[in-house]
Amino acid sequence: MDTNDLIKALAADNRRPGLSMNTVWKGAAAGAILLAACVFFIMLGPRADIAAAAETLRFLFKFVVAIALAATAFAAVRAAARPEADLRRLLPYLATAPVLVAASVVLELLAVPSDTWATRLIGTNSLVCLTFIPLIGLAPLALFLLALRHGAPSRAELSGALAGLAAGGIAATFYAAHCPDDSPLFVATWYTIAVLILTVLGMIGARLAVRW
Repeated sequence: MDTNDLIKALAADNRRPGLSMNTVWKGAAAGAILLAACVFFIMLGPRADIAAAAETLRFLFKFVVAIALAATAFAAVRAAARPEADLRRLLPYLATAPVLVAASVVLELLAVPSDTWATRLIGTNSLVCLTFIPLIGLAPLALFLLALRHGAPSRAELSGALAGLAAGGIAATFYAAHCPDDSPLFVATWYTIAVLILTVLGMIGARLAVRW
């Protein structure tokens, strides 16, 4: 190849458009949900009494909280991929899931006898919760970290933490369909710890992999 041909080839490469950030994040979101669903249905599946459970508000409320977390954290991590992002305006939205959980805990404490609080908090499935929410969320977290590499986050660790929150929200949404513990006390304790595991993993992963 002579010099003129090389110049033409390089110019042609420069004209080839890369994936837009919008496409990258849409693909990451779709892939995250698909992979989380695959892990969930292969390893767990829905609880046996899901039809009856779906008629109770406490069971449905778990999905409200988990989806709220997934949606708000995904919006935040997507915004954090831009170096000029001001995440302060997203704080009220990120507070949605914690506020919902806190309100539900207060209502439960007022509604049930105090001698049942410990039983409801401990539940019957805490170890499974701490195991499978992180497992279901690992693939979504990896995809979100890859998406961050296509951007230019100014605060990698914070962006990674938000990626972990988003992955945790997706994982918790699927896990809620299996979990037999519907008490807000259980959700506030064990779901939160499980999601925080993914949040810490996101921070570590971003520190190692998200550079620009």
